[in-house]
Amino acid sequence: MNQIHFISGLPRSGSTLLSAILTQNPMVHAGMSSPVASLVNGCLEQIGAGSEFYSFFDEKKRKAVCSALFNAYYQDNPKEIIFDTNRLWTARMHQLVELFDDFKVVCLVRDPAWIMDSFEKIYRKNPFDYSRMFSAGNRATVYTRCESLLNGVVGIALTALKEAFYGEYADRLLLVDYELLARFPEKTMKLIYEFTGLDSYQHDFDNVDYSQDEFDYTLGVKGLHTVGRKVEFKQRRSILPPDLFQKYSEMAFWKDTAGSDAHVIAAKDNNLKQTTE
Repeated sequence: MNQIHFISGLPRSGSTLLSAILTQNPMVHAGMSSPVASLVNGCLEQIGAGSEFYSFFDEKKRKAVCSALFNAYYQDNPKEIIFDTNRLWTARMHQLVELFDDFKVVCLVRDPAWIMDSFEKIYRKNPFDYSRMFSAGNRATVYTRCESLLNGVVGIALTALKEAFYGEYADRLLLVDYELLARFPEKTMKLIYEFTGLDSYQHDFDNVDYSQDEFDYTLGVKGLHTVGRKVEFKQRRSILPPDLFQKYSEMAFWKDTAGSDAHVIAAKDNNLKQTTE
């Protein structure tokens, strides 16, 4: 089995950017969300309590089946180091520690107000293409769209991350702020390599290119997983109404590391620091 780590965290927070950077390293496989987490979850639903097949499996066999899913999915991958990406992994830490002896989870985070802003920006860039992200009932206004995201993809990711952040395996987490990755990619990647115990690699941050146009097309959300060639941070004004922006900014719980053993890359005086409180 390859050495495995995980990418998780919040949507629209740089996980695709991080994967695009990591894939420059010939030793590393990384990409957009993989189906492995869903495969494991779906399998356990079929063989867990309440299933007609429950009596055929004990704990040891269920664990073996889940491990086999990882091995089968990555068996033909020639890379020595695998970063599997899925926002559900932060809610599955108790399973991962049973499956792998040594792994780390790099969690990309961003002020939730800017996450909502990013989704809204993409929505408005495709005015005649109604995506599957929203239904006819919640597509009406920016308020209903944001509420739908909070009750769906954004809210699930937030609560999953919070579970891991305050959980017993939080020391395996490294939270990385999107803005810092975009502003200081070289320094941020150095900390990520140190945290995961991998040998450093000289990345080209002026030539990072990644897209998943076919996947985005099926969702009706063009540009959802497209990364620009140069890693840079572009300052702009939010398109959210001020009351919405304030509401969602208050949900950035990781800015206070009290009560958590998670590692957090935070900004201080235009440099980066890694906190381990």
